[in-house]
Amino acid sequence: MKPTVLIATTTRWHPTARLAMALAKAGFIVKAVCPSRHPMLKTKAAQARYSYRGLMPLSSFRNAIDKAKPDLIVPGDDLATQHLHRLHEQESQAGNSQSPLCALIERSLGSAASFPMAYSRVAFMDIASNEGIRVPETAAIQNIEELRKWVARAGLPTVLKADGTSGGDGVRIARTGPEAEQAFRKLQAPPLLARAVKRTLANQDPALLLPAILRKKFIMSAQKFIEGTEATSAVACWEGNVVASLEFEVINKRHAAGHSTVVRVIDNVEMKNAAKQLARRLNLSGLYGFDFMLEGGAGNAYLIEINPRSTQVGHLALGTGRDIPAALYAAVTGETIEVSPALTEKDTIALFPQEWIRDSASPYLRSAYHDVPWDEPKLIRACIRARKKQQRWNAKRETVSGAGAIGARHS
Repeated sequence: MKPTVLIATTTRWHPTARLAMALAKAGFIVKAVCPSRHPMLKTKAAQARYSYRGLMPLSSFRNAIDKAKPDLIVPGDDLATQHLHRLHEQESQAGNSQSPLCALIERSLGSAASFPMAYSRVAFMDIASNEGIRVPETAAIQNIEELRKWVARAGLPTVLKADGTSGGDGVRIARTGPEAEQAFRKLQAPPLLARAVKRTLANQDPALLLPAILRKKFIMSAQKFIEGTEATSAVACWEGNVVASLEFEVINKRHAAGHSTVVRVIDNVEMKNAAKQLARRLNLSGLYGFDFMLEGGAGNAYLIEINPRSTQVGHLALGTGRDIPAALYAAVTGETIEVSPALTEKDTIALFPQEWIRDSASPYLRSAYHDVPWDEPKLIRACIRARKKQQRWNAKRETVSGAGAIGARHS
């Protein structure tokens, strides 16, 4: 009997739909707990859908798990991973650490001892450094005085990061002292209540709601800036072993701290080895991502981040050892890996609709492999509608900004 995978996601981010399609193609029965109108529901992949309610997230996940009876859970975003960790914590605190739910979550994500690494950038970097992995110097920063001491010692530019954030929302590169202090204050400050409420209601994402209500500041860290090229590694792990991996150099991004839109396939041994060491050290299972900086000139790979969930490139099947869904299926079932033929022989991939949204006239849409899901027309149409909606929102925001600038000039 085919194993069932429950994709758990709290956002309407479309790459989760691509992952669902790839997992179904690999042989899984795919079910999902997700917000309404998720792009995944525009595909033929998900055989059942359970509602995610942002104001009752843990009960939503627990209900979906009870009904879906999955063999594996795959989180599609950082908040989904946090919900699964919290469910495990609740069970353990209630004296049920050996319950089927705890066993399922650990089978899906790996050892519970590794869960805290998803929330502390400094602790994670310390572990990587102790494993002999090349990392930039990183330190916890509690206040402006500590930030000034860090800048005096480590120099500029510097990278500031807020724990518990994702998608580049909590990362800033500061090139001057005043810029660093301004970024620190902004990143550390509790989120505005209006923003948190809007995000909760519009996106069904309550991640900012409790910090906004409690006026809870974010835990901050600073990381030494590495001049070079960004790179990323997507991996499938099973019981501490990497069973498949994809390594890419980032060619284009939506914005400086945003998601990649164009990537180039690379074969970087240092990145591969770092992922293997961390999977073994943290006893990971499931899908993870690791971000790196490839140092200019020397080409050294510096590990800078872990993503405790599937990343947007995880659906790409690029041949032996590079087919993450197929490798995960084989690990779960114990069957021989049946790798799909490589999607393309081109080494540069334009992600759809990311690069198209960034620039509809981008030359990469013609020169690179444009990863359009032609066999899922409903999903394509949903992406087109989402782009139009975003264009209208951006135009409205630019109009407001322009009006403010005019007002400022005439005041």
